[in-house]
Formats: sequence, C-alpha cells, structure tokens
Amino acid sequence: MQGLVQKKTADRLFDISLYVILILIGIATLYPFINVLAISFNDSADTVKGGIHVWPRVLTIRNYETIFQYEGLLTGFRNSTIRTVLGTMVGVLSASMVAYVLSKTEFQARRLFTAIFVMTLYISGGLIPGYMLIRDLHLLGTFWVYIIPGILSVWNVLIVRSYINGLPYALLESAKMDGANDWTIFWRVILPLCQPVLATIALFIAVNHWNSWFDTYLYNGQKPEYTTLQYELRKVLLTTDNGGNIYDPNKQQSLAEVSPESIQMAITMVVTAPILLVYPFLQKYFVKGITLGAVKS
Repeated sequence: MQGLVQKKTADRLFDISLYVILILIGIATLYPFINVLAISFNDSADTVKGGIHVWPRVLTIRNYETIFQYEGLLTGFRNSTIRTVLGTMVGVLSASMVAYVLSKTEFQARRLFTAIFVMTLYISGGLIPGYMLIRDLHLLGTFWVYIIPGILSVWNVLIVRSYINGLPYALLESAKMDGANDWTIFWRVILPLCQPVLATIALFIAVNHWNSWFDTYLYNGQKPEYTTLQYELRKVLLTTDNGGNIYDPNKQQSLAEVSPESIQMAITMVVTAPILLVYPFLQKYFVKGITLGAVKS
C-alpha cells in the first residue's frame, strides 16, 4: 500500500514538472512575438529609451500609418494575395497529380521519373542560368514569373505520394470494379482522402509565396505594377536611415521621423499577421498530413 502511494506521488510530481516545463516553453515561444507586437504599437521616440517588454508604454498606431503611406504598398498587398492564392491552388493540384501518377504500380517508368525528380533536390542550375531561362521563356516583367517557375515542388510530390501509398489499395480496386477511370478515381477518391496532406503542403506553398521577395527584385524590380508586399516592405526598411527618417523614392519625399526599431517591428507584424490568421485553420491537418503514410503496417 505504501509503495502504491509513493508511486502516485511520483507520478503527480512528474506531471507537475512536465506542466511547468511546458509552461516555460510556451512563455519562451510567445514572448518574442508579444515583444515585437508591443514595440510596433509603441511611440517611436519612447521606443528609443528601451525597456519595452509585453505592453507598449505609449500606445500609438503611427508606425503602421507611416508604413501604409508608402506608395506601392497596396499594389504589393494585392499582388501578393493573388500570387499566394493562385500559386497555392496550382501548386497543390500539380503536386497531387504527379504524386498520383508516381504512386501507380502499373506505371513502368515511375522509378526512373522519381530518380530524376529527386536529383533536382540536390542539383541546381544556379542563379544566372535560372535568370537566362526566365528571360528565354519571356517571363521577365510579367506576373506569371511568380507562378510558372514554381508550379511543381518535388518535395511536395514525395510527401503526397507517400500519403497515397498509405491509402488502402482496396478502395482503388473497388472504384475500378465500379467502372471508374483514373481521372474519376483521382478527383472523387484520391483528393477527398488526401485532404490532410494537401492542407499541409498548401500551407508550405502559401508561406513560400507570401514571404518571397527576391524573385520580385530579380525579375520585376522595374515593374511597379507587379511588385509584391514583401519587396515593398523591404524597401521601406532599407530607406529608413539611422535618424529614423523614411524616404519614399516613389514620392521623392520623406514620410515621417520614426525609430528604425519601431518600423522593423511594425513591418514584421504586417508580414506575419496574414499567415498567423490562416495557420489555425490548417493546424489540425499539419502533423497528420506529414506523418500519416510515412509508416506502413
């Protein structure tokens, strides 16, 4: 009896220790984000003094007002939104189609194509050949330079193929016995069953499109109508001098005097907020989509 009591006490102490550790990890994870949020809403002149932790000392929205005065920001937001939505839809559809083909055992060349695809993960042509390819495809200065080059991700194909291989083969056989062809099986059987993994790669693709700015710099730097939000925010950050003056090259004037730190934090919030709003809706699929199909019984 005494041993049982000691065991329950040990289990209780272990649970308490585990909860304390998880709480500390949660605080360590959330504090940087809360700190960034507090500084972004704090007065710039007061931010220079330091000492901002979890709550703004002088609450203001001037930092965000200054950012959104920057010409081209709304155009960049629109283009980034369209790019993210369209690029995600195309990327998910292309990855799922290729993965379904590579998962079919009757496709004799699937090992060859898989090997070729995997090679692209290790071998890259480099920046200059990539630029020359985009130029020869006449994609420079167009919106499609954001969509077409990244239409297929081999990594996403391998994830979806692994998931499809873990599905019961009897489902596909029964669909074939009912007279369904490959196109019908893909749309009515494969896609509905692959919702977790498709939601997972959709999050990957969306974050990549939303955060991308370097391709705008390379291919559309002289095309303000095709600019993106990340590229415009980067220009805001680069035009903030040490004295806190933000200079808009489009308007040829200084917008405001703010501290660089406040602008950096406000830009960080503008960039991360849309993804943070989307992630909770996909989070329940995230772990399941990555792990399910990776181990077969």
